[in-house]
Amino acid sequence: MTGQREVLVAQDVRRSSERAKRLPRAVREKQILDAAVEVFSQHGYHMASMDVISEVAGVSKPMIYSYLGAKEELFGHCIRRESNRLFEAVRDGIRPDVPPDMQLWHGLRSFYGFVAEYRQSWIVLHRHALAAGDPFAKEVTALRTRAIELVRDLVVSAGTQRGLASQAEFSGEGMAAALVGAAESLADWWLDNPHVPEGVLASWLMNLTWLGFNDLVEGSVWRPLE
Repeated sequence: MTGQREVLVAQDVRRSSERAKRLPRAVREKQILDAAVEVFSQHGYHMASMDVISEVAGVSKPMIYSYLGAKEELFGHCIRRESNRLFEAVRDGIRPDVPPDMQLWHGLRSFYGFVAEYRQSWIVLHRHALAAGDPFAKEVTALRTRAIELVRDLVVSAGTQRGLASQAEFSGEGMAAALVGAAESLADWWLDNPHVPEGVLASWLMNLTWLGFNDLVEGSVWRPLE
C-alpha cells in the first residue's frame, strides 16, 4: 500500500507540474513581469540578476528567455507595461463631466493612487529606467510627453471656457510640463514620506499650480519690477 500511495503522490505532482506548464501565455508573462518589476525595483537594472528573477517568478531562466527575452528585453517589457498602466490609470481617472480643475484633481488623485498601489512600478520607471539610460529612458520620456499633452488639454480647455484660448494655447504646454515635473518630484519625495495621504499630495499640487494656471488663463500674470 505504501508503494501504491507513493506512486499516486508522484502522479499528482507530475499532473500539477504539467498544469503549471500549460498556463496561458498571458498569465505566464504576467507572472514573469510581476517578478521582474519586484527585482528591478529592489536592485536596479544593472544589479538585477536573471537568476533571482527566475527564482521569484518560479520559472526557469530558459522559459523567461523564451517568453520575454534576455534581461535588456525583459526590462524594456517591464517599462512599457508599467508606463501604459500608469497612463491609463491617470487618463481613466479624469472625469470629463466636471470642470477642468476638477478633472486635473481627479487625474492627480489617480496618479498618486497608482504610485501608492504600485510603488515598485514607480521606482522602476522614475528611478531605475532613467538611470539605465537609452533606450529605457526614452520610454519614460514618451510617457511624460503623453502626460504633458493630457494636462495641456485641460489648461487649454480652461482658457477657452474663459475666452482666452490664444493665451492658454501659448502657455499651456509649458505650464503642463511644469506641473508634470512637479507631480513626479512630489511622488519621488513621497516614496520616502509615505505617511502623507495621497489626497493631501494632490491638494498640495493643486494649490501650488492650479491657482497660477487660473490666474494665467484669466490674463493676470506676474512680472518682475525691473
